[in-house]
Amino acid sequence: MWQVYGIWHDRGAREVAEQLHTLPGVLEAEASAMGTLRVGFDRTQGSEQSIRDALDAMGVTIRDVAVAQPHQPGQALAAAPDAAARDGGDHTGHDHVGGAPATGDGHDHGHGGLLGPNTEMIFSLTCGALLGIGVVLERLLPGIAPGWVPTALYFGAYVFGGAYTLREAVDNLRQRKFEIDTLMLVAAAGAAALGAFEEGALLLFLFSLGHALEHYAMGRAKKAIEALAELAPRTATVRRDGTTREVAVEDLVLGDVVVVRPNERLPADGFLIKGETSVNQAPVTGESIPVDKRPVGDLAAARARPNAVSAASRVFAGTINGAGAIDVEVTRLSTETALAKVVQMVSEAETQKSPTQRFTDRFERYFVPAVLALAFVLLFAWVVVDEPFSDSFYRAMAVLVAASPCALAIATPSAVLSGVARAARGGVLVKGGGPLENLGSLSAIAFDKTGTLTEGRPRITDVVPAEGVSEDELLAVAVAVERLSDHPLAEAIARDGRERLGGREIAEAQDLKSLTGRGVTALLDGKPVWIGKAEMFGVDGIAPLGSAMAAAIEKLRDGGRTTMVVRQGNRELGAIGLMDTPRAAARKALAELHALGIRRMIMISGDHQKVADAIAKDVGLDEAWGDLMPEDKVEAIKKLRNEQKVAMVGDGVNDAPAMASATVGIAMGAAGSDVALETADVALMADDLSHLPFAVGLSRHTRGIILQNVFISLGVVVLLVPATIMGLGIGAAVAVHEGSTLVVVVNALRLLAYRDGRQTADRTAAV
Repeated sequence: MWQVYGIWHDRGAREVAEQLHTLPGVLEAEASAMGTLRVGFDRTQGSEQSIRDALDAMGVTIRDVAVAQPHQPGQALAAAPDAAARDGGDHTGHDHVGGAPATGDGHDHGHGGLLGPNTEMIFSLTCGALLGIGVVLERLLPGIAPGWVPTALYFGAYVFGGAYTLREAVDNLRQRKFEIDTLMLVAAAGAAALGAFEEGALLLFLFSLGHALEHYAMGRAKKAIEALAELAPRTATVRRDGTTREVAVEDLVLGDVVVVRPNERLPADGFLIKGETSVNQAPVTGESIPVDKRPVGDLAAARARPNAVSAASRVFAGTINGAGAIDVEVTRLSTETALAKVVQMVSEAETQKSPTQRFTDRFERYFVPAVLALAFVLLFAWVVVDEPFSDSFYRAMAVLVAASPCALAIATPSAVLSGVARAARGGVLVKGGGPLENLGSLSAIAFDKTGTLTEGRPRITDVVPAEGVSEDELLAVAVAVERLSDHPLAEAIARDGRERLGGREIAEAQDLKSLTGRGVTALLDGKPVWIGKAEMFGVDGIAPLGSAMAAAIEKLRDGGRTTMVVRQGNRELGAIGLMDTPRAAARKALAELHALGIRRMIMISGDHQKVADAIAKDVGLDEAWGDLMPEDKVEAIKKLRNEQKVAMVGDGVNDAPAMASATVGIAMGAAGSDVALETADVALMADDLSHLPFAVGLSRHTRGIILQNVFISLGVVVLLVPATIMGLGIGAAVAVHEGSTLVVVVNALRLLAYRDGRQTADRTAAV
């Protein structure tokens, strides 16, 4: 992804993308009016240099030079592995050019100039001032100045009002495009040719003012995104070689220990090694209440597996320390922090077109030629109607102005940008207009059980040894094997099992192998050990369970327990029952989703159906599908998707295939998971289900704004075209035309102030 100069509005962005699509090897090209460009290409057919040359020829300048990076399958544009398929593209095996987005002032659209980024606005107001003075001298104070003075003032108004319009029109003509800017110039020139200098100057003033205000308003939405990048401090206090020094955050390396004083912002992602505090994580996760933090218990384990560190010890760059001084060990470079990735992905989201935007693009391809044809026919109205050619020419120009789909072009992008920015401020990362619109039109949501509807921290509740086996022997074997695995159930058995065994020495197991969706196997004391679901036994050459053990499993399941059977060699050692605690916020969040119009909510789980039913009842769900292997979850989501639009909510790791099959994949707790950030269409940065109703509510509101904007845009065209044919002047047509453009932009900006029914954390409050 690149940040570029020279893309001034959405039409220009579309033209740049269309031109790049014609280059050899370019598989995808998306640009936004905010100056963001992303291109995917096949190196065997094209090159990055050819893309740069094409951009130069279009007058587009890269402002943040970056080296092309290998594009891995399932990684880049795809919010999920099959996102490319959902968008109708192929993103596998090509290169993705670009780098981290640059920050700016929020109003940098290539519309700067001699007087800075507000030059276009200054030119427009100067045009208006010259026009106003000319009208006063000519109409209100005739004779006070020579007759040529008002004409000279109108001419000056033409120069200032048409400067940017002329530049864009020339660029359009170079690309053999006939856009609104060209139409405005033709209409203004026509007015001058007819001696109506005043009306031509008014046309250019209103048009240039409308564009300047449009860019200013869109800049506000851009600032909401760019402000994210400013949350992290520029420097960090680091402890090295026994001394403390201040360094730039870019110079931090993995393993550095940074000292964070009370009320300071954290400079890097990492985990606490000293001190206790509470951290305001709203800037990254959207959590409204500060989170208590404590040092890691096992420093060696934390360094070996930093992504597995508990939320109670993990911290993120850009968050705000509370009253305690802390030492944090850095686990991510400044370019790889959760905040940096959010900024990059939100910037990328600007280029992802929504279904409505794709529709309006297709509509314009047919609509614009039809309008040009109508205007051409109206040029010859004087042949049929008894009127001079000048009147026919004037009417044709008025129709061109009235029918130009300027507001339609900006209607959807402005709403998408505002919606994505507002979501990011609330701790929700939405990867583009497609997921944003789709999330707002959902009627069903499927939830994974573990870690989504439950805490994801199961505990041992029952230990049932087989006849002749002690509880300690059963736990010792289970702990020896399960401590080699990072599955949540395995971690629970290893943790709680060690506590129950006290200080007893535990043997070392080897050669752990995972049997996906069923359990694990390993070697202990030279004998094979199997630990897993009851269904794992009796298939694939593994001996079936005895009747006593099968009865014990059935009893545990009736009590809502997740069960694991332990066997060593030919000897059954017993069963372990576990239970995961339902999330406290789950029932309330599900009720809010129902109130928002989500009619169907289903829990899908690999647990036994009885366990799934017990959890579903506890959190208030009517449907629970249990006994599902990972591939069964994918099929379940595909089945639901064939019936209606459905979202899949999970952790973005084990659930990635099912999430990819859904209309929208939603990951929870993404701030601490690189995989979740990459795979999800929508990422809830906090590990908090209560943020899901906010995301759905905002998406529904955004979708409503988009539909309103499209209705306003098309409605104005439908009203203006007949009105101009019947005699409405160019000035009035431009006023209404530009007014509609501003209306849709301001309407879209309302999303930046969106509030739902609860107290949603607002990132700006933490700045």
